[in-house]
Amino acid sequence: MAINEKQERFAQAYILHRNATEAAKSAGYTGNSNQAFANQGYRLLNTEEIKERIEELEGTLETTVDVISEIEVQYNNANRSGNATSAIKALELLSKVRGVKKDKEVEMTPESLDESIITSLKILGKKKVEDLVVRCKF
Repeated sequence: MAINEKQERFAQAYILHRNATEAAKSAGYTGNSNQAFANQGYRLLNTEEIKERIEELEGTLETTVDVISEIEVQYNNANRSGNATSAIKALELLSKVRGVKKDKEVEMTPESLDESIITSLKILGKKKVEDLVVRCKF
């Protein structure tokens, strides 16, 4: 069964918003409360054809933006300005973009651990790493 035009708009809006409530509103579904839109979005997200369409749309997304670099810049700006909340959020986004899964055991080799540490140190920046090393009192 193919999806209709409104369902297609929902799938496309969901890709943009990553929020079923907002996607239902954007797609033109009606409701008299946020809860009504949330219920509609939930129902749509659990429709097999719409799930497949969202996966298909995700597979075709392309961007010329280097997302990781952009998030690293945001992290550095937040860190420099002392905004811990924004810095933590940027690190969470980096872990999602890089595919780090919570609550799953990750097989680490000494080499992959070294690479992970190096990547983290690069994100933190030279001054922050030096400050951390001093705090370790090696």
